[in-house]
Amino acid sequence: MIGVGEAVGRQDILCLSDLAAGRQAVVVAVTGGRGATARLLALGLAPGRCVRVVMNDRFGPVILATDSGSTRLAVGRGLALKIRLREEAD
Repeated sequence: MIGVGEAVGRQDILCLSDLAAGRQAVVVAVTGGRGATARLLALGLAPGRCVRVVMNDRFGPVILATDSGSTRLAVGRGLALKIRLREEAD
């Protein structure tokens, strides 16, 4: 687990799969085994990274854009459950 600290169990921390389209959040932790963690970090989803959910229809992958807006990623539902975020205020 990368960047977990006290993130797991806090009320203000969400999984990527729970975030609605159009919402922005900051990655606070990446949980899971070595393979899942390595894959997510390779995609740039490290703690401190700001992301915006482009599409999350509760079925299939979650589409998100990175903080620069120039990169979009499709993250499968299983991996999306391993990304912990803190939603940013609008």
